[in-house]
Amino acid sequence: MTPTRPDPLLGPADIRELAAGLGIRPTKQRGQNFVIDANTVRRIVRTAQVRPDDVVVEVGPGLGSLTLALLEAADRVTAVEIDAALAAALPATVAARLPERAARFALVHADALHVRELPGPPPTALVANLPYNVAVPVLLHMLDIFPSIERVLVMVQSEVADRLCAAPGSKVYGVPSVKAGWYAHVKRAGAIGRTVFWPAPNVDSGLVSLVRRTEPVATTASRQEVFAVVDAAFAQRRKTLRAALAGWAGSAAAAEAALVAAGVPVQARGESLTVAEFARIAEQRPGRSDQQPEQP
Repeated sequence: MTPTRPDPLLGPADIRELAAGLGIRPTKQRGQNFVIDANTVRRIVRTAQVRPDDVVVEVGPGLGSLTLALLEAADRVTAVEIDAALAAALPATVAARLPERAARFALVHADALHVRELPGPPPTALVANLPYNVAVPVLLHMLDIFPSIERVLVMVQSEVADRLCAAPGSKVYGVPSVKAGWYAHVKRAGAIGRTVFWPAPNVDSGLVSLVRRTEPVATTASRQEVFAVVDAAFAQRRKTLRAALAGWAGSAAAAEAALVAAGVPVQARGESLTVAEFARIAEQRPGRSDQQPEQP
């Protein structure tokens, strides 16, 4: 009989053994909560619909729980890790547990918020267990810098997942909701309990799926211009847009004129607007060179 090959994925004992060998204790500062359940990481890979031709980028691979499952399913995986000890150890873990796939793995030791290029072919998917404290900035940065990323599945704090997926009119609809919606169609893709992590966090986690828009939001305004309106609108979310956008437009009267021209009620608040409506407002900022002159 051919001996049964041991499961290459990491279980609780493997995780603790690797961490002890590296002298690593998970830190709250970097939001380190390692997944210790192989079934969970396989579920994440299935939910992400990772294909054999995918080039996956993973942010915050930690000890490699999700990395190994991604390598089983994708063509290539590039992991971005900020922690020096974890970054140094991961290639050896991959080589030991999935030697036949090791050549298809790359490690980038860097802060994902500062990464602007990756080795190998352009990434087609982002799959990651994102540290809670930087989840939204990292997600938006990766979507901006790597337009080749078509699909995303991220595990984030449940509250963050709610904000990313919120629709206009929701109490938790805000800057993350609008900015994620600029890039992609966003939806909840499942919940993750606390017991699959070591150490167990004090919050539940959620899976968020993002599929990049095949057609960008129709607007003459740039992403930076639209995001400036979004930031201004939610900086004082209890105020009407006429008041909240006064600084952005130069005055409350100018903000009102921009809102009227964009077809947005001046007494509306940011939490009621769609991405397209924010874009229409951005097009009306006083002094924009490509504003269309009013028709007589």
